[in-house]
Amino acid sequence: MQKKGLAVIAVGGNALIKDKNHQSQHDQYQCAADTMVHIADMILDGWDVVITHGNGPQVGFILRRSELAAHEVHENPLDYCGAESQGSIGYMFAQSLHNEFLHRGIDKNVVSVVTQTIVDRNDPAFQNPTKPIGGFMDEAAAREKRENEGWTVVEDAGRGWRRVVASPIPTRIVEADGIRTLIDNGFVVVAVGGGGIPVVEDAEGNLSGAMAVIDKDFGTSILASSLQADLFIISTAVEKVAINFNTPEQKWLDQLTVEEAKAYIKQGHFAKGSMLPKIEAILKYMEKGGKKALITDPEHIREALAGKTGTWIVP
Repeated sequence: MQKKGLAVIAVGGNALIKDKNHQSQHDQYQCAADTMVHIADMILDGWDVVITHGNGPQVGFILRRSELAAHEVHENPLDYCGAESQGSIGYMFAQSLHNEFLHRGIDKNVVSVVTQTIVDRNDPAFQNPTKPIGGFMDEAAAREKRENEGWTVVEDAGRGWRRVVASPIPTRIVEADGIRTLIDNGFVVVAVGGGGIPVVEDAEGNLSGAMAVIDKDFGTSILASSLQADLFIISTAVEKVAINFNTPEQKWLDQLTVEEAKAYIKQGHFAKGSMLPKIEAILKYMEKGGKKALITDPEHIREALAGKTGTWIVP
């Protein structure tokens, strides 16, 4: 097997949920198993792989369970919800890959790493929380949470009130050196779930959890740069990136240079809540010496790596 290099691949948290009727852990595991088939293909083709993942829906479920059970047991702090989701999704990915390796006779081991990501306590995002989390509540409950627990709450499009938290830019992956050691010793690694558990660092280097969420693509970008990965893949819901998306002028893109991507961002081609952060995360990776990046859906990863589909971002 010819070695291809190190690929860091980000799998969306929504990729584990097909629809509202398939949200259970069993349903999510089946989706994970389907995706890991394509990751195993990459490994067979000679890639060393680190897998990251989103956790938005899963953290939402954990928070909602916590809210519903608040009259019986203590509620879960947000950073612990992130850690819990990393553990459960990492378990799904690791077990799915282990079984896939077993069936194919691949001699590889998988390790899932609970990962912390450092953010700047002075990041402006902390002064302007915008990321909704948890369930809806009425105005009285929202006011009570604001006054007694210091929550920032907003009215959400007539559907009720929700807590919002900061989404700061990540600066460093705490466990990056450990992840590098695992890769160098032949392990497939699952890490940086949900962008990593956001933590802040004091002057002595002590860490503490931050009540925030990190965009998983930005967290993955930091990891890919730290590891000097040869390839950064974002696995998402579409086979390729498009400009003029969902219009008669829609055009699928086979390749983008960094400068072309920046121009398309300025022209407003990429939606803020979907493709824009993916492109921005890739640009951060490229600006720190990244070689190339790929956006495609899970089932087309192997074809895309063979140059047959997907959207490639190059210097």
